[in-house]
Amino acid sequence: MVRLGGQVIADTTDAVRVLETSHPPVYYLPLDAFPAGVLVPVRGTSFCEFKGEAHYFDVVAGGVVVPRAGWTYPEPTRGFEALSTRVALYPERMDSCEVNGEQVTFQEGDFYGGWITRQIVGPFKGGPGTAGW
Repeated sequence: MVRLGGQVIADTTDAVRVLETSHPPVYYLPLDAFPAGVLVPVRGTSFCEFKGEAHYFDVVAGGVVVPRAGWTYPEPTRGFEALSTRVALYPERMDSCEVNGEQVTFQEGDFYGGWITRQIVGPFKGGPGTAGW
């Protein structure tokens, strides 16, 4: 479950959990789990050597606009096809994010979007001094 602006903006059990080296999991939620108007496409892309070209969304709810807080891979590389209809969110930019009723903490840094639960143990890339990992 994800909340922003005092509203639930996504509540699904159909998430795809993606793991990468030195990162906590990133959860990709179905695009259709979000009400109309919550995900607003914006210009600009970034490139992941594993998943391909990411496209971004502003996330909007309850009068709050969070720039570039969500991303998707509309044409992901082989092996990541399941992400083509899904979006990931930066949990630190939302009011709250939960996995199975547990509120997550977020991965340090301003680039990575990991969701950390009690079972996930670091260290994780993203914090000070980890750029060279």
